[in-house]
Amino acid sequence: MRSIVAASLFLLNASAFAQAQTAPFDMSGERPPGAAVAPRQTPPAPPAAAAPVPVTPPVTVLPAPAPQATPAPAPTPVPPAIAVQPALQPAAAANTAPVQRPNSIRRYVVPFSKLGLSGEYDRRSWSVYLTQEQAAAKASFTFAYQNSIVVAPEASALTVYLNNRPIGQQRVGSPDGPSAVTFAVPPGLLQPGANVVTFEAAQRHRTDCSIQSTYELWSNIDPAGTYLSFAGSDAAEPASADAIRAIGVDGAGKTEFDIVVPALEQPGTTKPLLRLAQGLSVLSSMPNQVFAFSTASLPAGGPGKLSVLVGTAAELRPLFPGLPPGAESAALAAFVTDPRSGSPVLLISGPSWPAVSSAIDTIVSPTDRSADIRRDVLTTERWSAPNAPLVFSDTNIALSQLGVKTTEFSGRRLRTSFNIAVPADFYANAYGEAKVLLDAAYTDNVLPGSHIDIYVNDNIASTVPITTTTGGILRHLPIRVTMRHVKPGLNTVAIEAILMTKDDAACAPGATAGANPRFALFDTSELQMPDFARVGQRPNLAAMAGTAYPYGRATEPMPLFIDRVDADTLSAAATLLGQMAIMAGHPIPVETVASPNTIGDRDAIFIGSISQMPTTALSQTNIATASQASWRPVTDAQTGVVDTGTAFEEWNSKVSGGVFRTRMIAFREWLWRNFDISRSSLQFVPGAEEIFTPPNTASLLVAQGSSPAGAGSWTVVAAPSAKDLREGVEVLTSQLNWPQLSGHITTYSSKTGKIEALPVTRFDFVPSTPWSIANYRLIAANWLSTNILSYASLLVVFVLLIGVTTSTMLKKLGRSK
Repeated sequence: MRSIVAASLFLLNASAFAQAQTAPFDMSGERPPGAAVAPRQTPPAPPAAAAPVPVTPPVTVLPAPAPQATPAPAPTPVPPAIAVQPALQPAAAANTAPVQRPNSIRRYVVPFSKLGLSGEYDRRSWSVYLTQEQAAAKASFTFAYQNSIVVAPEASALTVYLNNRPIGQQRVGSPDGPSAVTFAVPPGLLQPGANVVTFEAAQRHRTDCSIQSTYELWSNIDPAGTYLSFAGSDAAEPASADAIRAIGVDGAGKTEFDIVVPALEQPGTTKPLLRLAQGLSVLSSMPNQVFAFSTASLPAGGPGKLSVLVGTAAELRPLFPGLPPGAESAALAAFVTDPRSGSPVLLISGPSWPAVSSAIDTIVSPTDRSADIRRDVLTTERWSAPNAPLVFSDTNIALSQLGVKTTEFSGRRLRTSFNIAVPADFYANAYGEAKVLLDAAYTDNVLPGSHIDIYVNDNIASTVPITTTTGGILRHLPIRVTMRHVKPGLNTVAIEAILMTKDDAACAPGATAGANPRFALFDTSELQMPDFARVGQRPNLAAMAGTAYPYGRATEPMPLFIDRVDADTLSAAATLLGQMAIMAGHPIPVETVASPNTIGDRDAIFIGSISQMPTTALSQTNIATASQASWRPVTDAQTGVVDTGTAFEEWNSKVSGGVFRTRMIAFREWLWRNFDISRSSLQFVPGAEEIFTPPNTASLLVAQGSSPAGAGSWTVVAAPSAKDLREGVEVLTSQLNWPQLSGHITTYSSKTGKIEALPVTRFDFVPSTPWSIANYRLIAANWLSTNILSYASLLVVFVLLIGVTTSTMLKKLGRSK
């Protein structure tokens, strides 16, 4: 009997020992990406995913309790199964796709070519437009990511929010290659229309506790591997008006409208086609839009693409045999199905081109807005939510209205940002100061030497040191922020806290993953914008990029000169005008002109190849007319071609260089960097603009000047060829590059990928508001702050006048001997 009991006890201990040894031999603790490599190890996975929750201090808003409530049901069905092998390369995504591919629709959601979450805390939000069928369908969210090797997986997490509700959290542990992770979307969470997608990263370093080490932390989200999947055929490509708003993006973050027009080069078709392009741009409001015109058959469909057929019934029947019979008798604008691909096609037709124009108006008219109606926001939600408020005068805005959340932070460098917008006639960059009324708190662990910095468009604008050692609570602490870097249109303001503690200096093992908050930023903080000078300036390409000024304010159709109506030139014009329409908030009415003599002094745009550009337009924008023959892009075979301007600068530095010249250049840079004093600011009046010759390395040029009589703004968009024009405009109008349009001339080089701008030397004021003494005082203050020598001279003259006046009065009114 004893032997039987001993044998059974031995067998039980052996089985228990074998089960206990499963996890250690799996080595899951030493390779975080494969923590759930065995299907039976899914139960230990939730604790690993739940561990970062306390280390995610930014989530302190009302939805914050949801992560603790939702992870329990969420990880069981989908996330562990999909994230089994996150270290596998693109094959990991391929392994997850078949699970949902049979009857699912994939919708890419990242509106950027690249999306990176950097630092110890980063948050990005934007909206995705969904149709009613997509919102009602069963959905899942998949994203692919790769992170820096120095990110500590046990203390770092990526959290995905939909409509401000967390749907899942993933431990950051994929340094070797892209990993695909899928979260189930709770039923009823998605809604028809705009849905806010948010990525939030809380990251910590493996071993380093220094401030510098926080710049080594990053997680890159792959746009091609990030999408919403909808089950069922009802969520297929929409065939209604929602298809325009819900066009979305492709795997590279781009949106493309393919417009097929058999009568593309016929007179009278350009105006309605450009109106259609602008209407489609405003309806979709996507950041990286491209228009492609053609006269042949329909191109292949795909994500982020919409095919449009435009023409009379007789013109379209050879291309689309299944044309609805109503197109031969009346204007028609409807969605039809391409029999080859099954994708929806927007069909715009009628018995004649006036009927086609009428059909276009039925689509575009809802986006029309009078230029007299003032906008309250700048539409940015498709790439940065919420929309940026437009500030016109003295205003206080709570950061909670700008998308900033109350954040409790346990790391070393906290950075959060928000967007604001100012009108095109903003003129306060030399003297204006805004204020950040900061509500924050920090513990007694924070050492003196820590500081809070304010950035405007990635330029440092203000800094506040932390000097106390006992901690403190800041209630509406005023931080003065210079408006030197504020520009017309959209502006990004960032608040960054640099925190140092004794624990970080020691950096004991495990100190990087400390969960005790040391700093808190409250969303009750406010941004206070003062009254600023408002006057338009000509030329000003930054204002055109910001709000399409002055063309967005036109009450009459804008003259548009196109050298020839071919597919490349018209595509470039449609892409440019589409981007300007988004910035203006409405389509800009245009009329095509064949000669600059018919324009007069109105605001106009000239677009085409440099050889066909009118010499009058080139002269008004200070472009050398000789460039019509000399501007030719350097090809790969032309290795011996030397650019004259570059060679002259190189020889100038060789011949006239030396110690004295080097010191003078360094001294000028020091004056500019510390006192904002440059050669132009030491002039009584601004000098004349120099004639500009585009270098052969440039492939696109955008220049702005005044009309011959000085009452209008002329903008020239030119390239050596129509192909260069189309490709250059597509790159320049992307969301990443469009804000770089500034000065009075901007060039783009396809060889180097660089965008360079020439600052404005002399400009004219354009009244934009009713006359008032207060506004003119602010205008004078900004102008005198820019022209220091003129200000000093006026000050000396004013002092002399006071002295002469006082002396004269004393001679007449004082006591004589």
